[in-house]
Amino acid sequence: MQNEEQARLAALDRYDILDTPQEEAFDRITRLVRRIFDVPMSTISLVDAHRQWFKARSGVEACETARGPALCNIALREPRCLVVPDTAADPRFSANLFVLGPPLIRFYAGAPLRTPQGVAIGTLCALDTQPRDFRPDEVETLLDLSHVVMRELELRRVATTDGLTGALSRQAFREACAGALALALRHGQPLACLMLDLDHFKAVNDGHGHPVGDRVLAEVAAACRSRLRGSDAFGRLGGEEFAILLPQTGAAAALAVAETLRAAIANLRVPIPDGTLRLTASLGVAALDAGTTEADSPEVDGLLASADAALYAAKAAGRNRCAGAPRLSSGAGARRVLKAGLLSFDDGRAGLDCTVRSLSEAGAALNVVDARDVPETFRLSIRDDRFSRRCRIALRRDGHLDVAFV
Repeated sequence: MQNEEQARLAALDRYDILDTPQEEAFDRITRLVRRIFDVPMSTISLVDAHRQWFKARSGVEACETARGPALCNIALREPRCLVVPDTAADPRFSANLFVLGPPLIRFYAGAPLRTPQGVAIGTLCALDTQPRDFRPDEVETLLDLSHVVMRELELRRVATTDGLTGALSRQAFREACAGALALALRHGQPLACLMLDLDHFKAVNDGHGHPVGDRVLAEVAAACRSRLRGSDAFGRLGGEEFAILLPQTGAAAALAVAETLRAAIANLRVPIPDGTLRLTASLGVAALDAGTTEADSPEVDGLLASADAALYAAKAAGRNRCAGAPRLSSGAGARRVLKAGLLSFDDGRAGLDCTVRSLSEAGAALNVVDARDVPETFRLSIRDDRFSRRCRIALRRDGHLDVAFV
């Protein structure tokens, strides 16, 4: 059973979709589910080791929940579709947290999201606060829509260019990073990565509609590309988040490029029916020093994570600014993984499920539902690998922990 779960997590990891911003292509499907079935809630739920995370949600406030009580955790194992006409009358769910409390689910229909190899990585759900029937033809319609979700995920996985902005796709950008990082290490050259996020972009979509939001993204992408070299790689990681790879560029020069892009976006004027729209962006910069060896270098995920941490710092400092990451050394040897883990503390009397996102000889990056109550030291176990190490928290942010092994 553990091997099956690890294979499922590996399949999910190949789509590189977890924790990406909302996207209209997926939001549209949840809106369709609500209209077609006349239900107040719908989600596209992806299930990792410790939680269900919603790539899209309509009528649901939370962006993720713990995996344990999630009805989608049961639907994953269904050959076709899990339909529960009245959760209060079903002994499997009558005492469920999400039935007794928000979002007060009384009706549930969940179709597994299956890869072409038949592995379930999540569900497409229709939810109601009142009991109701679900006819066989409605089951077939929900299954058809689940195939639409998977087709969209497959297209994202294999695409090299983002159709809206012309930027590299998320996967293509990661591949460009891997090649450039290997080349920089081989020749002892500097390398930098910028992470760019438009400030308050949700307000643009909410206030002016998605067509205006799409025009904003296209114009921002054009403004950035016009100020980059032909050797630079420009990618869209999802939603309003972009990344730029700068070969043969050190930290100081990379910060100057980031400031140029920030100013260009601040000077943009996007025409809208009732005037013009002004924008700002925050940027994070991570740089690899010239002469860095493979032993001291992060892998691609370490490079992106450092730039992302700097971006987070720029936003926390007030947005519309650039911030640099510390020298890239703490992520040395880190490899990307997606594994089920367990945090143990209070002499083993308490435990918390987690998802391990990267591992190195020195530490790990972990995701948990709520990082606030995790003690400073604990034991991390990875059941599939028979791995167990004492840890100390190095960075705590929302549902993320960077830990050092002690």
